[in-house]
Amino acid sequence: MTLNTRAAELMVQGRDLPWLLDQWVQRTPEKTFLIWATKKSEPETWSYGRFEADVRAVAGGLAARGLAKGQRLLVHMENCPELLITHFACAYLGAVAVHTNTRLTSRELIDLIALTEIEAIVTQPQYAELLQDSSQTLKIVTDNDSGDQPDSGANLTGYQPFAELLKSEPFQILRPAEPLLDLRVQFTSGTTSQPKAVLSTHANVLFAAQQTAKAYELNSHDVAHVFVPLFHTNGLTVMVMGSLWVGGTVLLQRKFSASNFWAPAIAHRATWCSLPSGFFINALSQYPVPEHLFRFWFIAVLPEVEAHFKVKTRGHWGMTEMITLPIIGDAHHEGPPLNIGRPAPGTEIAIRRADGSDSQPGETGDLFVRGVRGITIFKQYLNNPTANAEAFDDQGWFNTGDRIRIDQQGNLFFADRSKDMLRVGGENIAASEIEAVIRESPWVKECAVVGQPHKMLDEVPVAFVSIIDAGDAVDSAPDNLEDQLIGLCEQHLADFKRIRRVYIVEEFPRASLNKIAKYRLREGLPTLE
Repeated sequence: MTLNTRAAELMVQGRDLPWLLDQWVQRTPEKTFLIWATKKSEPETWSYGRFEADVRAVAGGLAARGLAKGQRLLVHMENCPELLITHFACAYLGAVAVHTNTRLTSRELIDLIALTEIEAIVTQPQYAELLQDSSQTLKIVTDNDSGDQPDSGANLTGYQPFAELLKSEPFQILRPAEPLLDLRVQFTSGTTSQPKAVLSTHANVLFAAQQTAKAYELNSHDVAHVFVPLFHTNGLTVMVMGSLWVGGTVLLQRKFSASNFWAPAIAHRATWCSLPSGFFINALSQYPVPEHLFRFWFIAVLPEVEAHFKVKTRGHWGMTEMITLPIIGDAHHEGPPLNIGRPAPGTEIAIRRADGSDSQPGETGDLFVRGVRGITIFKQYLNNPTANAEAFDDQGWFNTGDRIRIDQQGNLFFADRSKDMLRVGGENIAASEIEAVIRESPWVKECAVVGQPHKMLDEVPVAFVSIIDAGDAVDSAPDNLEDQLIGLCEQHLADFKRIRRVYIVEEFPRASLNKIAKYRLREGLPTLE
């Protein structure tokens, strides 16, 4: 089914994110919406009524401190209730929440802050010093780090406490619902060294929430076990907003912990969760499987996982720009192992050969998606007209950079990425971003970063480098070049982007147009522990 623009507009007309939350506040104010489960304290719960009251207070506090409709607020936080409260507070104000990965370095954050032109910051104590030199005059910090470890004792000079926002006069919505109003920014690595800021609207989130709820057959009794990062679409939109659409419950943890997975899941009757890579399954396999209430996990159709963990598995495909899951499995017709499902209603899918013609059963092709911008697919890359022009063709088709195989029955399978991307423990990484850092070394003539298989993380980045001739270099390359290059990455890149090995080559294998043939570099690389 394809939605035309007018049909998509009618789907969200008169609705935005505050409208959706208010629906459940009016109907089931005492129903539990959020459970915050940590190792170091007793679980804390928010009913729909309490959650909205906190959202209104924080929105009022931010407004009193100058944050206005259309302005952008940086949310640099690990999973915690304050993150969700702040996100919804921005929605009430008409402001835009800019979510960043907490594993980024100062250098990376400076670039993203400049790109998105933020007005204020909300963060946690352990990241306060990282953001201390930012020029924003309004900085808010939570009262504790909301994690499982004591706070870092960071210098909080210039920060206002989050608790003061909660004491503010509640914000009252004066504006009508604006479905097409900008709501949030999340980042995707892309294929260049500069990450792209994916801008989406209230309508995007409403569409995604409804699609997720329908595809997974969610209901108000479901409890989503959320430990994947909320700064990614998977956690914030698919899981939290999908739960909100049906008036369900979110069980939130700071991060994934195999040793602390089952206890909260059983105690709070979790029914579904996301395990986005083999890393999670491998980690959980080390522990006994207790009796549980999970209806399904979404990762891919994996019969061996179903047999071991006694839970159904569901396939899917998505990316930050898609907002929701354009390809998803059907609970009533699972299909063969490893399939990711079939096209979901509301977006158009095309799988094409290199010449642009449609791929046929038995073939692998490039995946394109088309939807209504700002409703069924993201609005745009913020402040990046070049990336927008390159991403969409004249007919509005978005090039995902992924390749999909079609079997003889029409089931879809993820094949690989045509763009130069790595997948490290659930995080997407652009190889070129790492290569740009390595090229800063005075000893590296040329480099190529590829993924080496890893037992727990699927793959990890490793670098192949050629060395500048001694006569052309200021100094000869040191004997500990590998340590030097790994250290350079540690200085400038988030930990999941850092190379694990350095392989020195005299000459690189070449493909057409003299490009490095990376597939040949990957050949024969052993699996790392």
